[in-house]
Order: sequence, then structure tokens, then C-alpha cells
Amino acid sequence: MKKVILSAVAIMFFGTLLQAQTSTNNSKIDLTGRAADHLMFQIGSDSWTGKPDSVKTSGLSKHFNIYFMMDRPFKKNPHYSLAYGGGIGTSNIMFDDHTKVDVRSAATTLPFTHLDSSANYFAKNKVTTIYFQVPAELRYYSNPQNPSKSWKLAAGLKIGTLLKAYSKSKNYQTATGGSIYGKGYIEKHLSKRFFNATDLSVTGRAGYGLFAIHAAYQVTGVLRDGFGPVMNKVSVGFTISGL
Repeated sequence: MKKVILSAVAIMFFGTLLQAQTSTNNSKIDLTGRAADHLMFQIGSDSWTGKPDSVKTSGLSKHFNIYFMMDRPFKKNPHYSLAYGGGIGTSNIMFDDHTKVDVRSAATTLPFTHLDSSANYFAKNKVTTIYFQVPAELRYYSNPQNPSKSWKLAAGLKIGTLLKAYSKSKNYQTATGGSIYGKGYIEKHLSKRFFNATDLSVTGRAGYGLFAIHAAYQVTGVLRDGFGPVMNKVSVGFTISGL
């Protein structure tokens, strides 16, 4: 993931040099019909790197992000722009059905308890974190006059502050799989104590028109220092954006 982002940055700066050496007259590029602001939607999968064997996640973890972005093209080279904004980033990490994550525990580290096969358990378990985030990107457009018909690259950072964190479990069952309170039964526990209050991530995107593939690596750990194993979040998914 880091290589993807570094490659995007390298391509963008190589493009700058290439543009400087071509005969293209950037002053003739007309951006009067190009929007200066837009919404950006992202959906995809999440995973925690560096997790120990006791942290048994499943393969269904996902994220959904929505940002309002402002786009500011460079006057000397409109193929490039600086974009910044704000919005909400959510992450839902799914766990093995016999793994209990007690976010309200009084312990000094977040407990990830794997239940014995003879114990009652929840059929579905997840931990959700919701951050208010401020993203900033350096962007490249092959066709800056018409972004909907342009190849695009972007690399940047986003910083966020934790708004909410909780565990959510559904359908409490007996060891043999019988539902105890009905399949719609849900337990939800809120606590931010174990989770990092600040999310600093490096980001990258590549695509054409409205659609792109994005990736992000959370530099700050998922959990606060000393409150559990050192893990970082990796995100990969699809972006829909007007710019």
C-alpha cells in the first residue's frame, strides 16, 4: 500500500517535469466551467496490520467515507491542484463469531477474548470507529478542463479526531447455534477509552472520470499507546468524485 502511494507521488512529480518540458501553453487552459467544490464518496475494505493471533478478525470488514472538498488548481500548471476539505470516515472491523471485544472493560488493555466452543456466543461481532477527518491532496489531471474525461492521480494526508467508538453484537446463540433472544437481538457498547483519539493517514488515489481506486494507511495506531497491541489500519476501495 505504501508503494502504491509513493508511486503515485513519483508519477505526479514526473508529470510536472514532463509538462515543463513540453510546448503546451498552460495559459490557454480554460477552467471557467470547472467546479471548485464537490462531494467525495469512498467505500471499501479495512484490515488491521500487525495484529496478534488473539485478534481474530473476519474478511468482511469495511469502511464508508464522505467528504466535502474544495479544489484549487495551480495557476502556472492547471494540470495540478491542491484539494482540501472535511467529512466523516467510518471503519467497521468484523470479528470471528467466538471473539468478544469488551470496549467497556476496566482492564488496562483492550480484551480480545476467544470464547470456548461450549460457550454461548454472538453470531456477528464488530467494532466501529467514527472520525471527523480533514483530508488534503495533491492532484494531477490529464485533462484539467474536463475532469469527467480525465485520468487522475492524487496523494495526500488526512487527519481526524475520534467522534465515537463502539462494539456491536447481533443474535446471541447457544453453543449449538440456537438463537436465545431472536435473530434481531443486538447489544451495543460505547467507549472511546482504548482507541486512538487522532487518526493520521497517508492516502492515494488513481482513476478515470468519476471513479477511482483509493488506498490509505493509518500512521497512528488503532489503539492508544499502551492500551493494546500495536496495529495500523489499511484501507482499499472505490471512490466516486466529481473532481
